[in-house]
Amino acid sequence: MTTRNGAFLTGGTASAAKFAVAALAFTAAYAGLSAYAIASSAQTPAEPAAVILPAVQETPVGAARALAAGTVTLSALPAEPGCVETFVARTLLVNPDPGRTLSYSWRLARWSPKTKTWRSYLVDYAGFSGARRTAAWEATISANPGWYRVELAPEGAKTIKSARFRVSC
Repeated sequence: MTTRNGAFLTGGTASAAKFAVAALAFTAAYAGLSAYAIASSAQTPAEPAAVILPAVQETPVGAARALAAGTVTLSALPAEPGCVETFVARTLLVNPDPGRTLSYSWRLARWSPKTKTWRSYLVDYAGFSGARRTAAWEATISANPGWYRVELAPEGAKTIKSARFRVSC
């Protein structure tokens, strides 16, 4: 036969056990989140950060800024609402055989802390014929903070990589 006091003790013990389990779960979750934050902050790529030129009013390609072959220059357009960032990459391409078409590709790569590699985020292909061309490419990143870089791969030549830059919302 269970008395009221016995039922209270049994119910109180169950409540105390539930409270202890909840406290342990909370502590484990907090420790896991803290460890995740520490680990993810240490996973940044070891490269110099990009100098991104602000572009409140975008200038025509090739105007005002001298571009050099073998480098990628980045500028940022004004941010849009909702964490939408647009960047303009520019370079000067020199065709070793002006009589033939020079194909090239742009790649916006995002750093993956999980795999510790640069992964493709956006890709675009183009080409031209002639001796030289100023090439520009707009890349928009929408609500995806992280480390990025722009890569330009001319056909038959070494890939040109910009310095890394951080997008944050």
